[in-house]
Amino acid sequence: MSAAPAGPLSLRVTVSDGWRTVPVRVPASRPAGEVKRLALEEAGLDPANGDVYELKFGGGRLKEAEPLSAAGVPDGAALVVLPLHKRPVR
Repeated sequence: MSAAPAGPLSLRVTVSDGWRTVPVRVPASRPAGEVKRLALEEAGLDPANGDVYELKFGGGRLKEAEPLSAAGVPDGAALVVLPLHKRPVR
């Protein structure tokens, strides 16, 4: 088992509402839900509405309370914030 990086992770998080990519720097010990909230805020969205979004890495959904290190998220990773429910196309 490898140890988590000592310094903070520099992540690129794309928020699907507007497809804006924002930089997020957090310690690897932080939960995925915190990254999601920071990305929403940086993208100009209300982080209080975070419960209607999910954070994905490598095609899989990250658990809100799971530390990034436990999820295997490396420094420089690209993540995406997507709505939990698909919206109809008009």
